[in-house]
Amino acid sequence: MSDLFLLYVLPGIYFVITILVLLRIIYDTKTTSKTWGYIMLVVFVPLLGFIFYFTFGVNYRKRKLYNKKLFDDIAVQKQVHDMVLEQSEKLLENNSEMKTPQQKLARLVLHESISPLSDHNEVELLINGEQKFPEVLKCIKAAKEHIHVEYYIFRDDTIGNEIAEALIEKAKEGVSVKLIYDDYGSRSIRKKLVDKLRKAGVEASPFYEIKFMLFANRINYRNHRKIIVIDGHTAFVGGINISDRYTNRRAPKSLYWRDTHVKIKGEAVYYLQYLFLGDWNFCANQRIAPSRAFFPEIKTTEIKGDKLVQIAASGPDSDAPTILYSLVQAISGAQKTLFITNPYFIPDESILVAMVIAARRGVDIKLLLPGTSDSKIVSAAARSYYSQLLIAGVEIYHYHKGFVHAKTLVADGEIAMVGTANLDIRSFNLNFEVNAIIYDNDFAQKLQKVFFEDLKDADKILSEDWQKRTVLQRLPEKIARLLSSIL
Repeated sequence: MSDLFLLYVLPGIYFVITILVLLRIIYDTKTTSKTWGYIMLVVFVPLLGFIFYFTFGVNYRKRKLYNKKLFDDIAVQKQVHDMVLEQSEKLLENNSEMKTPQQKLARLVLHESISPLSDHNEVELLINGEQKFPEVLKCIKAAKEHIHVEYYIFRDDTIGNEIAEALIEKAKEGVSVKLIYDDYGSRSIRKKLVDKLRKAGVEASPFYEIKFMLFANRINYRNHRKIIVIDGHTAFVGGINISDRYTNRRAPKSLYWRDTHVKIKGEAVYYLQYLFLGDWNFCANQRIAPSRAFFPEIKTTEIKGDKLVQIAASGPDSDAPTILYSLVQAISGAQKTLFITNPYFIPDESILVAMVIAARRGVDIKLLLPGTSDSKIVSAAARSYYSQLLIAGVEIYHYHKGFVHAKTLVADGEIAMVGTANLDIRSFNLNFEVNAIIYDNDFAQKLQKVFFEDLKDADKILSEDWQKRTVLQRLPEKIARLLSSIL
């Protein structure tokens, strides 16, 4: 009986279960590429494919479980949205210096996410942790009312403890301090540092708390944002997490990390504050409502700049993938030049096609990617896209000084993006991300100058050499690409 069971009954049960799982994948998964990725895992990796899909592939999150509205009153919410739309449209109509590509991008982000366009802002470009962390510590120490911190990675290391001590000191002074940390990315602070912060008066809450790290579907929906808001008028956003690796002051042989961040002072901070408070209400299970304390009047006389800034944010809770749309629009709207730096390049079809078409119509596209990556499989998957881009005329460079982790874009020397989103499907669909869009020639050209400085530490991939690679050299990339939709 046992032999009969093993030979016929058990395989039959497994076959039926496999068919049911495949039907669920086909029914539940939105994108064709991701559907095929999960199907291949389930079919070719027995049992482990099931575990992987039900751990990472099933969308257990229903919209009702992620309620981060700041406005309980729908009428009030509509009133605020209408006001944002009206004021932003007036700004667009009255700003004759904004060119058509800038206006189209601004309107797209405005109408997809009701993210306002603001013109009273000063924006400072910060290169690496060496420039970011001293500025962050200075602003934290100067805070008078509140400090809001939201990070994917907050490490229990030297810089992590420096910032933690600064937050503790402000909490003791009576400043309200709130910290959102991703429970997966910041797992090193879960045991001791979080407890220390809480005992000192800092309100600290994990984003999607993970009970069982190994089998947690919530690992799939990570908060990849890096936001600091000080007193509602000053903010930091970009690619730099709170970790010693970004300071480049570790052992001499440690990998050099190259990253970019921005400090914003002015009206654009309001939307970053809005994002933080929404995320806080979800994480801490509170109902903080908007108030003048969080959105103070910005005195334009105190702002040393008039830069147009807009915040693009999206996540699994979004009605539309705003960041993906904004990137496609920026690429499609580029007329002359497009310079992109990104550490994880696994584009979806819309990004890939937009880049190919832009290159075909004569746009000078330069793509700076890591020569050394922290993920071999992601690096292999990224390289599988090179041939199509190189043939179209896109120039691809590998950064060799260390690991380039910056997520930036400069279009025509007029539009600049600095943020947290990678050029991969995970950032577009699964992670909570945020990018700052700066519509300013001076800032864009400053970021463009940094891009060309980075190219001095990069090697250009020659199309003719790339096409000559052997089948064995290309095989790992082809295999990795099959899994690109779920990396």
